[in-house]
Amino acid sequence: MKLINKFTLLFTVIFASGIFIFATINPDKKNELKNESGYDFPVKLDFAGEETPLKISDVKERLDRELLVNVNLHASTILAIKRANRAFSIIEPILKKNGIPDDFKYLAVIESGLVNVVSPAGARGVWQFMPDTAKERKMEVNDNVDERYDIEKSTEAACSYFLSAKGKFGSWTLAAASYNGGMTGVNKQIDIQKVSNYYDLLLTEETSRYVFRILALKEIMKNPLKYGFNILPGDKYEILPTKKIEIDSSITDLASFAKSQGINYKILKIHNPWLRETKLLNNTGKKYQIEIPLKGY
Repeated sequence: MKLINKFTLLFTVIFASGIFIFATINPDKKNELKNESGYDFPVKLDFAGEETPLKISDVKERLDRELLVNVNLHASTILAIKRANRAFSIIEPILKKNGIPDDFKYLAVIESGLVNVVSPAGARGVWQFMPDTAKERKMEVNDNVDERYDIEKSTEAACSYFLSAKGKFGSWTLAAASYNGGMTGVNKQIDIQKVSNYYDLLLTEETSRYVFRILALKEIMKNPLKYGFNILPGDKYEILPTKKIEIDSSITDLASFAKSQGINYKILKIHNPWLRETKLLNNTGKKYQIEIPLKGY
């Protein structure tokens, strides 16, 4: 009996001590807890100088969703930051030359991750042009040459679209949204809903998320450390110096042509992905610019 009483007393003391310790430590623990998101939500944000109304509840929540998604898509976000060092050096001057706000470079990030991808619908390249739209924007698209894969020419074509959309809607934000939803589709909803602000429109799921995805990538890529991405300068993909050779005739064997330039077929295709076959057919005398790297290989 005495043994049982001693055990009961010991258990009571331990249990009471546990409660006391928890009660005294827990308040401090609460103060140490960090935001589950892992970052401080931005106080102010804009796209192309047009302020994002974060005081509107659903606007704030939609941005929070895209920030959370992209902060936790570690591999793809890291790759975008690394690739941007090279891709933005080409895209930025073309946007500036055409009078397009610099923020549109982040549209290319969400479209393709800054690589020449192919969508299930058949859109291709960094800017994800469909064949007919590309041809409307004066790009050559066929089995031999596909200029959707030419980052310079496709960026020029994208700029042409943005200027047309801005002229139609009077808003860079709506111009960006229409790149996903189409000018006709966005304009139809403006007429139906009788509002002309992207943040007031109820659009399809994808178009509703579109500008917020751009804003999220802009915020993360401009402030990578804030969002847990410590990418050192040496980790970013380097800008390789190149020269351009003008060609106005056919090249029957691109592998032999590459060797004559001191590189191989693989490297030629990496730098000129718009060349779609093993030869370049040119019966019209059109002038093509072929890019040849000067170092790195």
